[in-house]
Amino acid sequence: MRGFSVREFSVRVPASTSNLGAGFDAVGMAIDRWLTVGARIHSDESPVVVTREGTLARLNCAYADDLIWRGFVATCGALDRPVPNGVEIFASSDIPVARGLGSSAAAAVAGALLANAVLDRDLDHAAIIDIAASLEGHPDNVAPSTLGGAVLSVRTAPHHYRSTPIAVHPSLRFVFLVPDFEVRTSVARAVLPATVPYDVAVNAAGRAAALIAGLQTADAAILGPALDDVLHVPFRRSLIGGYDIVTTAAIDAGAIGATLSGSGSSIVAVARRDIAERVRDAAQQAWRSAGVIADAFVTAAEPRGATIGTAQLYNERVHT
Repeated sequence: MRGFSVREFSVRVPASTSNLGAGFDAVGMAIDRWLTVGARIHSDESPVVVTREGTLARLNCAYADDLIWRGFVATCGALDRPVPNGVEIFASSDIPVARGLGSSAAAAVAGALLANAVLDRDLDHAAIIDIAASLEGHPDNVAPSTLGGAVLSVRTAPHHYRSTPIAVHPSLRFVFLVPDFEVRTSVARAVLPATVPYDVAVNAAGRAAALIAGLQTADAAILGPALDDVLHVPFRRSLIGGYDIVTTAAIDAGAIGATLSGSGSSIVAVARRDIAERVRDAAQQAWRSAGVIADAFVTAAEPRGATIGTAQLYNERVHT
């Protein structure tokens, strides 16, 4: 028998792209793909239930392994509060999974925000980012998913980050090529070397600084080298069949540069607004010529971050 007290919440969290070339584990940007989570909190001893739809429908993990739930539990722990009983969660997403578009970060942020609301607490964005980043291992996706826009995050202490917005020039567009194959972050991490030569590290630092300036000014002479990463992409590109063909096609069509979105498998090209669709078509055709079917879309930096409120989603999608 259900208890009398039922509370409802919802949260909407954007996808994100991270690194953008030289901004490895530090720079990310929210994009116009979304995870929406509805929750009902009952006052009885009902078991935890997680229902998934959209790109999450194929996930078959136990609720305890779901990053929405893990974000929820981690936030309860951070607040030194017990995990509530009777939690029902419904999650719907159009964020491709394991494609370098921040699906796991969005889930962790959603869970953290839900717990903060359920427990009637007032954690600020910085605290939400710290909690979600502790699950992700880095802040580059969780910060833009929380705040919106493009964000630079710097670790200031173990498990603590300072995040600040990056003003992306309005002429820039981001062209995403999302292939029909996955690259798991754990696999992409495993191919990275434990150390790099000093001159490579110096080069990487300069390109990371150039990335911030290039995004702000749209100066191709600065942004182009920044998108040509030397720290992680050279080791990961072999995981992406057709990477060189696609990035070359995008640049030949006028893109300022092209690189991995996160750790892949998606590729992102940066182009001026007036030629973005031409870049999209050329890169998509290049991947098709290599035998890979890829979805493609063009977006500006998504200005909106995560939002939370009372939920009708659960009733509308589960109980109708």
